[in-house]
Amino acid sequence: MNNAYYDEPLVLVDLETTGANATHDRITEIGLVQIDEHGVRSWSCLVNPQRSIPPFIQNLTGISNDMVADAPVFADVAQDLLTRLAGRVFIAHNARFDYGFLKNEFKRAGIAFRAKVLCTVKLSRKLYPAEYKHSLDALVARHALAIEGDRHRALTDAALLQQFLEAAGRDLGQPQVQAAMAEMLRQPALPPGIDPAMIDDLPETAGVYLFYGDNDALLYVGKSTNIRKRVLSHFAADHRAGKEMQLAHQLRRIDWQETAGELGALLLEMQLIKTRAPLMNQQLRRTRELCAWRLDETPTGALVPSLVLLDELATGGTAARPFVFGPYRSKREAQNVLTKVVEGNGLCRQVLGLEAKPRSGSGPCFAAQLHQCRGACVGKEPLSVHNARLLTALAKQKLTDWPFPGPVGLREGKYEGAPLQVVDQWCWLGTVYEAGDLADVLASPRPAFDIDVFKLIKTELKRGQYPLVPLY
Repeated sequence: MNNAYYDEPLVLVDLETTGANATHDRITEIGLVQIDEHGVRSWSCLVNPQRSIPPFIQNLTGISNDMVADAPVFADVAQDLLTRLAGRVFIAHNARFDYGFLKNEFKRAGIAFRAKVLCTVKLSRKLYPAEYKHSLDALVARHALAIEGDRHRALTDAALLQQFLEAAGRDLGQPQVQAAMAEMLRQPALPPGIDPAMIDDLPETAGVYLFYGDNDALLYVGKSTNIRKRVLSHFAADHRAGKEMQLAHQLRRIDWQETAGELGALLLEMQLIKTRAPLMNQQLRRTRELCAWRLDETPTGALVPSLVLLDELATGGTAARPFVFGPYRSKREAQNVLTKVVEGNGLCRQVLGLEAKPRSGSGPCFAAQLHQCRGACVGKEPLSVHNARLLTALAKQKLTDWPFPGPVGLREGKYEGAPLQVVDQWCWLGTVYEAGDLADVLASPRPAFDIDVFKLIKTELKRGQYPLVPLY
């Protein structure tokens, strides 16, 4: 056996970074603890991320812009670091975070990096299933680990992982810990057409994933707050039925796009499904006949509905279209909504122009004869009252105007400088990761109105989960 912890060489890794997105953020510090038959060795290095470190991150890690100003960039330490990582089991807390950052940095340096990965969060859950918390702070408290250095510095946190392995071995015995590690390192069962290296690259971050079949035909687009976990769930034995079986059989390639968070994943999934029409995505397909009800006043003073396509409506605010309701995905959906409103509120189909008048020119509508209309058709109910009841019944359907003078950003993160999802006139314009990107996003062509994006943005504005940043 090579060491007391496992029968392969290990490297315990911790990184400090400028943010949480492995594609757009950069590493500021690397800490390693190597364990093998020769003993234990530590190494750490500050890294110049070639971008500003947000104040929130500086406060968390204690690593300032001045501290990294003269540090080497990642490309300068890449070969040395690769030597220290090569041939070892890569162990970290929330391991896919650190592994994803390093893979991306190595890729930018023109180096392919791959390793067996083990997450100590998952190992803690497996070894201590009765415990609720498994953060690094929770492990420190549970096992009385000694913090030697500043918390949230790379080498300090990497050394805590070694102490955790030692504590677990004392508590449960090394054979049990080693058996748990071996089980976690076993490769998942994959469809026959998929290279394991492709799965190894999957990040445990928010984003969308794309499944391709023969001739690179796009089969399916999905989204998740954990791309890797969601993709692997498609291949789990208890999910292999129906559509999942068909998907696994046809799958030849997997691609993905990381996003700033869950909102970005939802918006990007909608965009990709509607622009690229994957074969197995039935929902969220492009809607080609978006429409709305517009109420027009007749010479008699009655408000009557007219069905109009959304792009036929005049632009402007509420004053320009005070009586417009919708939008609806199709004329059929619009008709069904209006029918329910009429029947549920005892409105007159004849007054609304939905039922022809008698040949004599006047007379009760069919519903009035069944006592299901209050008689606006024969003057029993004043048209002003009928109009008011119609407007009240449709109030929840009113087409909502954009409530801001211009574009706004929805911040995906609790810290100042977190990425923004930029939206305007109910349309998603894109994601801003750095302030310098804003002008390009605002100058990009405005996408067509999309009912699903409209509903999502409207819901999120109402919930207020994402801090609002005016951009006008």
